[in-house]
Amino acid sequence: AGAAFQYLAVQKTGARQSVGLIQLNRPQALNALCEGLMEELGRALQTLQNDPQVGAIVITGSEKAFAAGADIKEMQNKTFQECYSSSFLVGWDKVSVIRKPIIAAVNGYALGGGCELAMMCDIIYAGEKAQFGQPEILLGTIPGAGGTQRLTRAVGKSLAMEMVLTGDRISA
Repeated sequence: AGAAFQYLAVQKTGARQSVGLIQLNRPQALNALCEGLMEELGRALQTLQNDPQVGAIVITGSEKAFAAGADIKEMQNKTFQECYSSSFLVGWDKVSVIRKPIIAAVNGYALGGGCELAMMCDIIYAGEKAQFGQPEILLGTIPGAGGTQRLTRAVGKSLAMEMVLTGDRISA
């Protein structure tokens, strides 16, 4: 769909080339959501939204990981002040403001930010090996990109609380 991407593979597919397919392509990091990947995702989504030929968009990862979460290595040395003043996580909600239907095709790990990315989509199709989780508590923090609110709406308060407070995963 135009521009070259470092962390994504983007194409139009389907019988009429009317489906925009975005594949997260950072296999060495299990598709961890670094700033560069999220910036590219925003650009790809905007391009596909502006393409009148595209009627729907699919976001997927690999068989092993949809997205294993935010890139912890990229975030670990940032202070609260640095995150706040640099508008950290700005643009992460780009998925939820696109007007065309977005489908998350999830197989493998969808953890932390990856789970949140899937929940921003309009529909989630989960493969047999899909594992959803919010393991941030295991790092001493909580989901930060709207995961607590979206997860509660998706699975109910009790299961959401269990997942957020224990870091336990659920399958498809």
